[in-house]
Amino acid sequence: MSDEQKTGRIIRQISGYFDLAVGDTIYRTRARGSLRKLQVSPVVGDFARFTPGEGEKLGTLESVCERDNLLVRPPVANVDQALLVVAAAEPDFSLNLLDRFLVYLEGQRIHAAIYLTKTDLVPATRLAEITHALAGYAAIGYRSFHSEPPFGPATLDAVRRTFADRLTIFTGQTGAGKSTLLNHLVPGLELATGEISKALNRGRHTTRVTELFATDGGLVADTPGFSSLDLLDVTLDNLRDRFPEFVAVAGDCKFRSCQHLAEPKCAVKAAVEAGTIMQSRYDDYVQFHTELAGKRPVYTKK
Repeated sequence: MSDEQKTGRIIRQISGYFDLAVGDTIYRTRARGSLRKLQVSPVVGDFARFTPGEGEKLGTLESVCERDNLLVRPPVANVDQALLVVAAAEPDFSLNLLDRFLVYLEGQRIHAAIYLTKTDLVPATRLAEITHALAGYAAIGYRSFHSEPPFGPATLDAVRRTFADRLTIFTGQTGAGKSTLLNHLVPGLELATGEISKALNRGRHTTRVTELFATDGGLVADTPGFSSLDLLDVTLDNLRDRFPEFVAVAGDCKFRSCQHLAEPKCAVKAAVEAGTIMQSRYDDYVQFHTELAGKRPVYTKK
């Protein structure tokens, strides 16, 4: 085996093997046993030092470089941006679930954009409601993409232009159409796509392995979908910081430690009343706060 170490990026993990890319060359390795003793678990997206194997022999993954971030679900490191894929229907569009994803990604300091699929499955009035809501997210900084009919060439080109020099993950609710969208963006990829279980209003998991694909000057990853998403890696102390529009005005709150709930002279609540912060975003914040406090959320009939 060669003694010359290299640094590459893990683009695939299959049954204990790690494929690392150095330029256009792919090296297959196994992790050194000492990494397990150090409780280091390499994941896709990691930059790692490795010793290449000679001939057909496997190389050895020696160490993992420091990470910028690490997602737990899916396990991907050093992510630059996320494209949240949400459906207009089948499964039903949910602002609450969208906010759960955004809260998670904000905690990892990952920029997010939103892609709306299945725009042909809802009446024009419902689609207008959804796109109006997404315009509110765009004002916060979460750009959104959609087209009628779905997967319009101009919209796909706009998404591709965001890939260069970035690792982009595709994530979102199971059945929303992540793999289908990625197939449109990267022709020939032919990822497996699943049918929707209408009885449960959720999709069947179709992605088995997280893998990075090179396209348009960057890397993209299709990841397993979720039927639901718990509030991961967030506490009562930092939940408020996961809402960028809250952070933007919180300096005007009377109390520095304002939780934007029952405190007087709260700039966030004032902005909600003024219509400059979305009511739905604030309502979800209150619900998430209640969940984290260990209380059962109270739902009102509408």
